[in-house]
Amino acid sequence: MVDTSQGGISTIAPRRRIWGWMMYDWAQQPYATLGLTFIFAPYFASVAAEYFAAGDVPDTNARAQAQSLWASAQTVSGLVIALSAPVLGAWADASGRKLPWIYAFSGITVICAALLWGLQPDGTGLILALVAFWVGFTASEAAFNLNNAMLPSLGTPEQVGRISGGAVAFGYWGGVAALFIMLLFFAENEGGTTLIGLPPAFGLDPSAREGTRAVGPFIAIWFALFMVPYVLWCRDPAVPRVARPTLRMVFAELRTTIRGAAHRPSFASFLLGSMFYRDALTALYAYGGVYAALVLDWEIVQIGVFGIIAAIAAAVLSWVGGIADQRYGPKPVILTCIWLLIAVCVVIVGMSRESLLGLPLAAGSSVPDVIFYICGAVIGGTGGALYSSSRSLMVRHIDPGKPAEGFGLFALTGRATAFLAPALITLATAWTQSNQLGFVPVILLFALGLFLLRWTDPAGDRIR
Repeated sequence: MVDTSQGGISTIAPRRRIWGWMMYDWAQQPYATLGLTFIFAPYFASVAAEYFAAGDVPDTNARAQAQSLWASAQTVSGLVIALSAPVLGAWADASGRKLPWIYAFSGITVICAALLWGLQPDGTGLILALVAFWVGFTASEAAFNLNNAMLPSLGTPEQVGRISGGAVAFGYWGGVAALFIMLLFFAENEGGTTLIGLPPAFGLDPSAREGTRAVGPFIAIWFALFMVPYVLWCRDPAVPRVARPTLRMVFAELRTTIRGAAHRPSFASFLLGSMFYRDALTALYAYGGVYAALVLDWEIVQIGVFGIIAAIAAAVLSWVGGIADQRYGPKPVILTCIWLLIAVCVVIVGMSRESLLGLPLAAGSSVPDVIFYICGAVIGGTGGALYSSSRSLMVRHIDPGKPAEGFGLFALTGRATAFLAPALITLATAWTQSNQLGFVPVILLFALGLFLLRWTDPAGDRIR
């Protein structure tokens, strides 16, 4: 039963609160699955490449320019998230209120998602759509970081690994469901029909790519609809009422926490290691669809099928990862996932339509398509388990009295170098004029994260 008198919760219905908390993963996931990876991002890349090519830019350079534009916007978004997350977290802890911030940022996300409809095939609305997408993404991440801070209150350190894994798996199933709906009824191929051969629903015009463009309003409606259980079932934990915090108070607390982290080797190595491997993982998510469109020449529907395979693998392996986390702890799960992702990156760098790891392929060979489908399953599955176990390992390191501040630092380190992967991909792509070689920095970031985890205690060093 919810105690609304003090914004808190009782212990009568903890299961409902857990399900309410997990609904945020379900509500938010399509922004990443449909927007960041499988529908909007490749559509944006294709439109941008054609737009630049129409301005007498050679085709190869136009594709590289489209990728660089997307990477530049991601860089700015990452910097904003990195700089704001610890301050927002510290403020939320000081005030004892997280939900008002979550609601406000979620509202911004819904509005920005709806604006993605404006990107037309001729490039009209290109910059507006780019700005809207990344402002919405930034707001969504800010809300998600604050939502993560509620995880420690949902169970013991041993239980949160399975809760975290279950939430990530649940979110991915939401992404799968949303992707199925988009592919079956909205996103059109070059022939103007959806995956099952129908024209886009509601009379949307395939010649104007209205089926694909509907991804923005669809994400907005999905997010708003499935936030309802979250709003009904989640409450801020009851805390003593405190005076309104000031920025001076917040920054003083934050400085103390950061200085303390520097004297905790396990905590510091985990924050630094996860900073690099999460940056690399985000780059894989952000550029997977772009790579498929620009290197393998896949259509939106084909990329969507790839997305379904990746999302189903993510849902299943996130759940399995949560069980493994509860049994063996989060660190072994993290290390296994990183090694698998390094192997995938090597394949991506060495593959094109003409060759695989230096071996020539027959014209029209389906080998690159099959291998990239497999890569997508590995990226989705290991990526979900990696994030879930990272969130679990973070719980083992945070101060229970300052969860939002702790997860704010987690977001800071996850985004402090968020500009690094996109910037390095931009530079490598521009230097080599190759979309494949542009991914080499991702391998280096995974390897650096793996090295830094050597000093992380699997049991954490949680302050009690």
